[in-house]
Amino acid sequence: MAVKKSTAAGRRKSRKKVQRKPRMSRRAHIFSRLALITALIIMVSIWISVKAIRNAVVDAPEWNKKADSTLSATKVIPPMRGDILAADGSILATNLNYYDVSIDFRAQKFKVLDYSRNIDRLADTMARYFPQRTVHQWKEHLQKPLEQPRSKRSRSYRLLRAVPFDMAEKVRNFPFFELSRNANKTGLKIEPVLVRRYPYGEMAALSIGRVGELPNGQKHGVSGLEYALDSLLYGKPGVARKVLFTNRVAPWVMEPARNGYTLTTTIDVTMQDLLEYELDYMLRESDADWGTAILMEVQTGDIKAISNLERDTVPGTGRYIEAMNRAVQGFEPGSVMKAISMTVALEDGVNIEQVYDTRPFVYKGKMMKDTHSPSTLKVKQFMEYSSNIGMVKLIAPRYAVPSDPGKYHRRLEELGLFEKFNTGIANEQIPYFPLPDYQRGGYLTIATQAYGYTAKISPLYLCGVYNAIANDGKFVRPRLVSAMRLDNGVDSILPVTYVRERWCSPENAAILRQMFHDVVYNKPGGTAWRLPDKDDPVEYAGKSGTARVAAERDPRHPERPYKPGYIENAYRYAWAGFFPYDHPKYTLVVLTSNPRTNRAPYATGGMVMKRLVRKMFSRGMLGNTSDYRAEANPGTAPEMFVSNRADRRETVRKAYNISSVVAEPRPAAVSAGHVPDVRGMGLREALVTLEAAGYEVGFSGTGYVRNTHPAPGAALKAGQKVRLELTQEAKRQ
Repeated sequence: MAVKKSTAAGRRKSRKKVQRKPRMSRRAHIFSRLALITALIIMVSIWISVKAIRNAVVDAPEWNKKADSTLSATKVIPPMRGDILAADGSILATNLNYYDVSIDFRAQKFKVLDYSRNIDRLADTMARYFPQRTVHQWKEHLQKPLEQPRSKRSRSYRLLRAVPFDMAEKVRNFPFFELSRNANKTGLKIEPVLVRRYPYGEMAALSIGRVGELPNGQKHGVSGLEYALDSLLYGKPGVARKVLFTNRVAPWVMEPARNGYTLTTTIDVTMQDLLEYELDYMLRESDADWGTAILMEVQTGDIKAISNLERDTVPGTGRYIEAMNRAVQGFEPGSVMKAISMTVALEDGVNIEQVYDTRPFVYKGKMMKDTHSPSTLKVKQFMEYSSNIGMVKLIAPRYAVPSDPGKYHRRLEELGLFEKFNTGIANEQIPYFPLPDYQRGGYLTIATQAYGYTAKISPLYLCGVYNAIANDGKFVRPRLVSAMRLDNGVDSILPVTYVRERWCSPENAAILRQMFHDVVYNKPGGTAWRLPDKDDPVEYAGKSGTARVAAERDPRHPERPYKPGYIENAYRYAWAGFFPYDHPKYTLVVLTSNPRTNRAPYATGGMVMKRLVRKMFSRGMLGNTSDYRAEANPGTAPEMFVSNRADRRETVRKAYNISSVVAEPRPAAVSAGHVPDVRGMGLREALVTLEAAGYEVGFSGTGYVRNTHPAPGAALKAGQKVRLELTQEAKRQ
């Protein structure tokens, strides 16, 4: 018991020794926290007030200046470039939505470590789907931004340019990008861009043209129609300005963009394909350097096809590609020029029956000779034999006049030869005929111009001239654009225009056409008499021409030595003609440069015409039909509506202002027990007619009755079933 008492006493003593601090009351604790929060609020309020006063008073001019610059800044809204269409509405050039794929390496939550760990896998996948880079090259491209500090990394580091939507979407599932759909974490940006596309590829590429991007980002035409009519195709840019709304600053369209016009060209896709094939075939066959061809519709001047092919510079390919638009460049034309010289002579009253001595002779110190002319020729035979001597004797005495040096040039100008065609093809060159200097061989200038030298004329202008001759002398202006679709959706049809009302009189045009016919069909005089075959479907006519190839300075290598003159054993062969001969529908000009085989105009350009005529005839393009079956009676008309009720027939006649195409009423039945003829009737009237005859009716399709099963007039007992075929198309009798 004594021990227990002492232990209790010790505990009491120890408690007395511990001195506890006075406990803070709950209310005092709350007030202390409230005081602290109040102090913080006061401090923040003071800071905000100071900042507000500073911004509103001290820094007000600077902030107002920034606000004005932001709100006054304008943004250009690019317009939609107009389409280019073929004559039948097929699209030759249009804009399609593609997508640029890039990475924002400064995205707020960009996962740099995950990106670094996945670079190898990402590079491998990119190389598999986009092999324009190897795996190693892709890896270098993907690692390059990480070599810079984060503040200097690109916000739009391009991975892919102008890829289709499905390929752009694939990238979302590539390594690293698959980790998150949040672009803030992966930095993936897929942005739409408009890309100019040409569905027919290289078909008439130089005539249609191409577009290029300027340093300011705008896309404008750089060749062909895209360049020549760029102001119409491009449209007019719009303007947007940032505007202050209640909750944000956003762009406001001040002036909307006006989209470019859609142009309808005269190009016929089928003819273009045929012409390109035949030109390519001829160039391969003759091993030529290049060739150009133009096919034009006689009455309208519409360029239905145009092709420029040149030997590929890549050795060993053996192919010809679109490289330079030589159709609008000037060349010494050779003997095809004689059509122009003969026109001048005929218009000035030359007698085509007059006989000339065509034996070789010296004119002003130059030997004049022909390759295959007899000793004498009538004027009307000069074309047939392609007589240089005849043309010199016909033209030089009349127009080589020292007192009037511009006489011949002026006559050509009066015909309209030097007027710009404005076809819409870029870089169109007008013919070049230098005026003679009679103190320095001016007589020879006129003499050689008469048969195709000392002058330059493009295949396009030759085509226009020969087309005028085929068109009874009407000098229609060649064109490549026939209509424009305005921004309000209305088509503006461009009318056929004329360079001159007349290139020559109809009588002289007929004489020239006969001369060209003799070139092809007169044996053995015609220079192209070997060209036609007995089985040719139609006759055609034309003129051949040969010219030596002049040496030219290479613009790509101006440092190389250059010597004026002609390249030895190098020739250009021209062919200009029209078909069918009796009623010309198309004019064709072909120019072939330096063929190694088939060295004759009729065997190069002439063969292109011959093969083209056959293929166009087989397709019914020459006013014929390609169907060898007996043609339908032209007096019949399509049957678009049949009814036994006169009131319904009258309603259709009045509604559509027609009479001949509404069939007369048919008897309800051929005879009792036979199927009535209800073809052309609507379903309701056909049902009434057949059910009145005692038949059950079934049908398929919609529209009007095309046929019945059994056929109309077939014997069929009452109560049996007649099945009707309905169609929306009009039926022909």
